[in-house]
Amino acid sequence: MIPPRQIRLDTLTTTKRELALDTLLAEDSTFYGDLFPHAVQWKGELYLEDGLHRALRAALQQRNVIHVRVLDLDTLVPAERVGPPTATISVQPPVPDPQQ
Repeated sequence: MIPPRQIRLDTLTTTKRELALDTLLAEDSTFYGDLFPHAVQWKGELYLEDGLHRALRAALQQRNVIHVRVLDLDTLVPAERVGPPTATISVQPPVPDPQQ
């Protein structure tokens, strides 16, 4: 449902800590999955959720841009609605002293 769009590689922040070389070098790595990497935009940052190997392959081929499906959470959840506003947080009454 989310169409892919061109994203510069230098604007993506990765979320994976490890890179599997067998996946990177496999020619059929996208045979069963989506052809496009998936990213999430949150507070103006683009986080690469899936597709690190495809992004690295593109970088190794001297490409600066790849097509990515981006879920833009900034438009789905406005920044002012991320947490409850301070005015709606209820104040708890003080705990009574057991000695009294």
